[in-house]
Amino acid sequence: MKITHNNNQLNIADVGSEVSLRGWVSKSRRMGGLIFIDLRDQYGITQLTIDHQSHSYEKAMSLRQEFVVYITGIVVERKSKNLSLRTGEIEVQIDEIEIINSSENPPIQVIDITDSLESTRLKYRYLDLRRLEQKKFIIMRSKISQAIRKALLSKDFHELETPILGKSTPEGARDFLIPSRIYENQFYALPQSPQIFKQLYMIAGFEKYFQFARCFRDEDLRADRQLEFTQIDIEASFVTQEDIIELIEMIMVSSFEEVLKMKIQSPFSKITYEDAIKIYGTDKPDTRFDLLIEEFDKSYKDSNSPLFSLEKQAYIIVDKLLSRKDLEHLAQIHKTHGGNILTYVKKSVSGFSGPLTKHLEEEQLLTLLRKKEQTLLLSTGNFNQVFEPLGAVRSKLGKILEIVDKNKFNFLWVTDFPLFEYSQEDDRLYARHHPFTSPQNEKEMIEEPLKAKSKAYDLVLNGYEIGGGSIRIFKEEVQQKMFEMLNLNPSEISSKFGFFTEALRYGTPPHGGIALGLDRLVMLMTETENIKDVIAFPKTQSARDLMMDSPNEVEKIQLKELGIKVKK
Repeated sequence: MKITHNNNQLNIADVGSEVSLRGWVSKSRRMGGLIFIDLRDQYGITQLTIDHQSHSYEKAMSLRQEFVVYITGIVVERKSKNLSLRTGEIEVQIDEIEIINSSENPPIQVIDITDSLESTRLKYRYLDLRRLEQKKFIIMRSKISQAIRKALLSKDFHELETPILGKSTPEGARDFLIPSRIYENQFYALPQSPQIFKQLYMIAGFEKYFQFARCFRDEDLRADRQLEFTQIDIEASFVTQEDIIELIEMIMVSSFEEVLKMKIQSPFSKITYEDAIKIYGTDKPDTRFDLLIEEFDKSYKDSNSPLFSLEKQAYIIVDKLLSRKDLEHLAQIHKTHGGNILTYVKKSVSGFSGPLTKHLEEEQLLTLLRKKEQTLLLSTGNFNQVFEPLGAVRSKLGKILEIVDKNKFNFLWVTDFPLFEYSQEDDRLYARHHPFTSPQNEKEMIEEPLKAKSKAYDLVLNGYEIGGGSIRIFKEEVQQKMFEMLNLNPSEISSKFGFFTEALRYGTPPHGGIALGLDRLVMLMTETENIKDVIAFPKTQSARDLMMDSPNEVEKIQLKELGIKVKK
């Protein structure tokens, strides 16, 4: 049977036409001597009808949900139209039905609005993906990928691959290890990113590289993170930070216009890491609302108050009287994110109230709170106890006050990141991005490492980091010094990175790049809050694949071949 149309194609202009359709039975219902059938494919739904006088009526009576069928029939105008469907003005009167395959009663409802538990949907993901509402996320992912690929190819980038089986190197998260059968007691590691390999492409003279790279990190999951993910990996030689920024802005502008038919304004705003922390309390701020953090002016401080004897004070002012419930909830968020003290004062028509009234004079409060009804939230402590906890409070306030403009896509570049961060627990330095990031000042990197800035940059969209990159170290002696600053001894450097440091000796060009998180970008462009929606076969929050029942035990003979004994 030759198919003439898909199930989202027919309209009032096709009335009288003989058509052939195929798909799954989404719904079947009887009304008197009529049977109404919703036929579904990946494009949409067409309503079919058949009456009891038709020679195909008995076959139609046998149809159940998720049967696969071919039909032929005549397009007629519907008496009761459904304008929410593109095909809602017509229906097809069935002449012939061919049942291609039957189906058992599905364990989940294959309908757009479902009350099935997420765990059940993930176990039967192949059925969940039949839902048009779910399918659109995966189709949009494909369209976004193609738009980005098209933009990169237009700039003469080459799509190149890097190995999956590699070497365990310290890059921030835990590696997934793969035991070797051939080399007993030795392991491959799955790549956390293709970082070293894309730099080796630059050393090899491929000046423009990109890849839709599969990456693996053994870390705790959350709503916007999975164990395995896809990043759009980009690297180029003889470039500056501004060159990379300009390229990525072009990709974002063209992709949003092509896929969402939306014009994005460029150039994007920029902010330094230090300012982002002080103004928004995070290095990935949501700039769709203007609630800002302000440092407390020293002139307001009462030297006799223990509240102001601490290192830092900063506050947020809300043009609303927050309820006791909201204040308690915000205090808990502040504490969870490492905050020390969060206190408040309210201004209403009846005057000031709240704990802060004991620490500030009325004249001082009037200077701070100038509108009729306001709440001031004050955080006090050391730097880490004030700004990031207050940033978490700010984010929550955006939702509580419903002031986030959900129709906006606000891009922001965050630049001038610290080169290092210090771990008190380990009493050592760690690379803020990764150990291949170029310092802005090599002398400062050595002499004042905690003040040193890097040539690193992140792209933020609506409060999510969707890309991170840097200009790379391209001189062998600087790379060696970076490894030493990270507490790696010569033996460790040689063992883990010897092949790479050797490669740097052979005329390495200056180079830099960025990695865009495809999953997270698609999540934002499709306006879902769960990254699992945009991944065809995701893991659960507890890192299990419910459909395959993975991870699981393997045969003892497989472990024996690998020289592995499992300890119970």
